Amino acid sequence: MAMQVELEEPRERILSAAYRLFMQRGIRDVGVNELIREAGIAKATFYYHFQSKDDLVLAFLARREEVFTDGYLVAESTRRGNTPEERLLAIFDVLDEWFHRPDYESCSYIKILFELGYSHPLGRASAGYLAKMRVGVQTLAGEAGLTDPEGFAHAWVLLMKGAIVAAAESDPHAAQRAMPLARWLIDQHQLAVRV
Repeated sequence: MAMQVELEEPRERILSAAYRLFMQRGIRDVGVNELIREAGIAKATFYYHFQSKDDLVLAFLARREEVFTDGYLVAESTRRGNTPEERLLAIFDVLDEWFHRPDYESCSYIKILFELGYSHPLGRASAGYLAKMRVGVQTLAGEAGLTDPEGFAHAWVLLMKGAIVAAAESDPHAAQRAMPLARWLIDQHQLAVRV
């Protein structure tokens, strides 16, 4: 067991350093040598745990999903909403809080997709995490009884992405501005149910 702890601890140090640096500056601006220095490990240790920087970025994306997407965005919207519709709307309340935080750093998935493009494996991985988010919204839309949950989810996530980009452009009120559109989108998908 002690051997396993020794092997896990440097990996966690590397991933923690990468998480912090990638969040602050993006992935292109952070080199392997800086990561090694920040983690306080040897180069051989880095490559023992991650064959390449791309492997580390994949681990970072998985950690980002765990910490932010599932651990914050989904958890908080679930906690704040009693119904699927309320949970959908709570997403924009959570985004609003995030946009007002002094450490707001935009969306890693979007940033990596823009940095590398969809043709790069890391761009596709980032798009995959965004697609998982859309599937979660689609599930909530189905639970809320909205028509065309898939189409709704595409529009909803488009609205989320727009708010995230607007917040990165120095508009911390972007989620509040998006909220009337979010309500309208829900109403449109409920309207078809009532007709």
